[in-house]
Amino acid sequence: MKNNDPVDSTIRLAITQWPDDAPRGSVTAFCTEHGISRKTFYQILKRARTEGQAAALEPRSRRPRRSPKSTNEALKDQAITVRKALEEAGWDHGPISVHDKMLSLGMKAPSIAALARIFRERGVITPSPRKRPRSSYRSFRYPMPNACWQLDATEYLLEGGRKCVIFQLLDDHSRLAVASLVARTENSKAAVEVFRRGVAARGVPQRLLSDNGDALNPIRRGMVSELVAYANSLGVATITGKPYKPTTQGKNERLHSTLFKWLKKQPYVKDLPALQRQVDVFDHAYNNERGHQSLEDRMTPQQAWEATPVAASPEPGYALKYSTKPPGKAISEPVADFAGSVAEQVGAPAKLMATLRSEDMGSIGEQLMRANKNRCIRIAGVEIYLGKLLRSTPLKAHWDQQELMLVTMHGELIARYDFPFPEGTKYRSLKHATALFQNPREDQ
Repeated sequence: MKNNDPVDSTIRLAITQWPDDAPRGSVTAFCTEHGISRKTFYQILKRARTEGQAAALEPRSRRPRRSPKSTNEALKDQAITVRKALEEAGWDHGPISVHDKMLSLGMKAPSIAALARIFRERGVITPSPRKRPRSSYRSFRYPMPNACWQLDATEYLLEGGRKCVIFQLLDDHSRLAVASLVARTENSKAAVEVFRRGVAARGVPQRLLSDNGDALNPIRRGMVSELVAYANSLGVATITGKPYKPTTQGKNERLHSTLFKWLKKQPYVKDLPALQRQVDVFDHAYNNERGHQSLEDRMTPQQAWEATPVAASPEPGYALKYSTKPPGKAISEPVADFAGSVAEQVGAPAKLMATLRSEDMGSIGEQLMRANKNRCIRIAGVEIYLGKLLRSTPLKAHWDQQELMLVTMHGELIARYDFPFPEGTKYRSLKHATALFQNPREDQ
């Protein structure tokens, strides 16, 4: 038996019944047989004779009589109050957040481990013994502010159940909320606008990371969005995560979660401007008023931004070299040319439309357009169906007094039609085209 192990109750009972006239050496033999010390034997015997046999059958508590460093009840109550206030405000309210908040308020704060014990004792948290420890996570971040931004949009419900989206632009290094924008849908115009706001506030980043959505960066599907074109025109490399790998944008997903917790504690709003005001309040508090647990010394994102020099603006050719490439090829000149031509329009910014009116057309001309969600464009009052592969796809329309050509940004012919259309025509599909899916450059 080890010295720290409690003595079995049967051994204790035998000791309490030890006869006064036991022969010499019997105590030593008894202790050797049962693996206890003579000191333990006589301590149990003394308790039985002074406090009674029952008192000696159970071991005494090893808890110290005094605990001068124990947390008093008043301090525990303060910690619970601070936790409740953070929870009601919509912010994180775990032991780390409560510890930092108490210090910021000038209060004496128990250690983080002590706070965790207090919360368990008071029953305000549910222990998660199978949860992975923080030390098991490996996080990557860029070394300087403006080295990379992350952009993503998340859906939100207004009062009455109407849907909208919130674009959030995040600096990868400092976790700073660079810009946010509330929009009716996840569309290219809003994506360009939130990026423009970020550039106006914080300068031009070197990279822009997003998912593969139509409004953000569909380059892996062979398409170039207005956002990609505009960012490339500023020299920004546009990169994406692999499809079905949302953890690549994990920092932005975590920001969405923090925003939703905060919005849940705010009054429901009826329209986009009211929600935008709430999001602006959140961004200010997120950047300046609370420490971020992923940053050194749990500093605020604004402090992290200021602690490191900002990355230099991208050099010429940076975007072409480091941007995510279309499938199976490098970024070609036609795509680069398209980025420049779209950038001229989105610099305003302007949205690529799916409609071209006859009064806006001369006898000869061309126009950048985008197929709508129904895979159609409308030219001179005629709706043209382009097929299921061309949903929300940028294209060029070329026309003269004899024909209309629809061409991809890679220079491949989509369809050619006789033009102007016969009077009374309302609809055209690919079967009405005089030529389909040929590469006009190879014909030259």
